[in-house]
Amino acid sequence: MPENLTAEQWRSFVASRRTTRDFLPTPVPQELIDQLLTDAMTAPSWSNTRPYLVAVASGQARDRISTELLNRWDSAAKALAGGLWGKIKIFITRYGLPQSDYKVNRKYPAELKPRSARVGAELYGLLGIARDDHEARRAQWGRNYEFFGAPVSLFIFTHRGLGEYSVSDAGLMMQNLMLSAHAHGLGTCAQGATALWAKPIRDEFNIPKDYNLLCGIALGYPSDDKVNTFKADRLPIEKIKLLPKNA
Repeated sequence: MPENLTAEQWRSFVASRRTTRDFLPTPVPQELIDQLLTDAMTAPSWSNTRPYLVAVASGQARDRISTELLNRWDSAAKALAGGLWGKIKIFITRYGLPQSDYKVNRKYPAELKPRSARVGAELYGLLGIARDDHEARRAQWGRNYEFFGAPVSLFIFTHRGLGEYSVSDAGLMMQNLMLSAHAHGLGTCAQGATALWAKPIRDEFNIPKDYNLLCGIALGYPSDDKVNTFKADRLPIEKIKLLPKNA
């Protein structure tokens, strides 16, 4: 442990990181982005293979990706609201159907669903969005594809050849990146929603065929919007600790 950082200071800093869901339009300097990536690369990796790639979208590339994702989400939302004919139409056109590299739109297991339901209810409650207000809920979900206003979106790709080990390594790298961003006064939001459609990102970057889109990370300076006051529940460690069979 470095002498200028106590264990208590580290603990307080890590606990203070929260998801940002509204950003200022203030640009993030490229040299700062590069520093975050450098810090991210200090994470451990399976045989030091670093089986991931990061696409950094800002400026016009970021805007083009956002527009295409929003269009696809709009098509999907209309299909969901359009009854049987809406669903038939989207299956005919294929535009708006999830086309992810990983299966990201899976149902939560029964034992985990209450945790997801709780955070959703608390977040939407803070925003004043009623459970039966489907239009407002769709609009809020659509904010994912605006990257919540962040001027930068990072897209994380993992090598399919190492399967879950690539994903594990990417998660370690992402945690380092997000903590580095927090240390520099930036906010982040890890976004599985942006992985529903990989093509708009592939159209902007030279992505090797053996790499799959895992998720995105919105990056920028947090605004003072009330949504950024939201603090999701942190599970007590008793919920994750396994006890010996004979305990």
